[in-house]
Amino acid sequence: MTATGQRLRRPWWRRALGPLLSVALLVAVFAWFLPQFTSLSDVWAAVRGMTTVEVAVLLLAAAWNLATYQFVMVATMPGLSLRQATVSSQTTTAVSNTVVGGAALALGLTYAMNSSWGFSRSRTSVSLLVSGLWNNFVKLGTPVLALTLLAFSAPPTTGRLAAGLAGVAGLAAAVVVLGLLLRSRETAARIGAAAGRVASALLRLLHRPPVHGWDLATSRFRDRTALLLHARWHWITLATVVSHLSLFLVLLLALRSVGVDGSEVSWTEALAVFAFARLLTAVPFTPGGLGVVELALITGLAAAGGARASVAAAVLVHRALTYVLPIPLGLATYVFWRRNRSWRRTPNSAPRTELVPETV
Repeated sequence: MTATGQRLRRPWWRRALGPLLSVALLVAVFAWFLPQFTSLSDVWAAVRGMTTVEVAVLLLAAAWNLATYQFVMVATMPGLSLRQATVSSQTTTAVSNTVVGGAALALGLTYAMNSSWGFSRSRTSVSLLVSGLWNNFVKLGTPVLALTLLAFSAPPTTGRLAAGLAGVAGLAAAVVVLGLLLRSRETAARIGAAAGRVASALLRLLHRPPVHGWDLATSRFRDRTALLLHARWHWITLATVVSHLSLFLVLLLALRSVGVDGSEVSWTEALAVFAFARLLTAVPFTPGGLGVVELALITGLAAAGGARASVAAAVLVHRALTYVLPIPLGLATYVFWRRNRSWRRTPNSAPRTELVPETV
């Protein structure tokens, strides 16, 4: 029996299990936890209490946050225009935010869009892997930075020290792996072969065929990545940090707009809560971390000293601007991509740059 046949014959309950668990989690957070945690009427009153200027500033910050998504794509994908990156990033963000397992669908959609604009799968793979690595570097590094800043204002607790050490260990491990990968083609091939053996062992448990050629693919990826990082590592780093800090800025402005001032929750405390909530999105419990992120932010910010209703209001405003807003925008950019033919090229015909080897 083929792997495709096995996937088609999976029991219906296994296919429905993921969506059902996601729905159950959402109901538990929004229909049970939130009303138990605070008064919804007080939450709405805090939202309505924002001034016109505060709303305008929040909208500007949200627009800037959305604009920063594509900066990383342009930096990691030589030849990709800002307009193309905007269409791609907004569309894939909308998919990730609305569909269970949306990250995988967004990945496939990224390949499809880039291919329609003439970019090869190899160029897209390098962009996705480098941007993913840098995104994880910042996710792992931000909690360490936040805890370091908190240490100057309050004595470190055992929990903070443990969390900080875990973040340092994760960041160090990621940097070491990347360093080994870029060290030489032979090292990259060995890492690829080892990863292939692990993947094949896991696939065997699922009665799937083993993978092949990961050593060659990893060594090729190393060559392309080394060339890109040598020329653009600083721009990639800057774009990634700006993107994460822009998302945090929307949360901080939402807190201040609903009345949570620095005496209740300082910006360093807010950064620490934000950083650890972002780490939770690495595990796709729900699309875009819906429910999970809200729960982490609300409980964390309230524990830091914020009034429950105000904190809940700020988090809901923040998520409306950073999670809900990209969905209709992404739908519009998807329709644009499907209908616009002026950007279309045959696959692998996009103009090359000095950062794109002839083999890519």
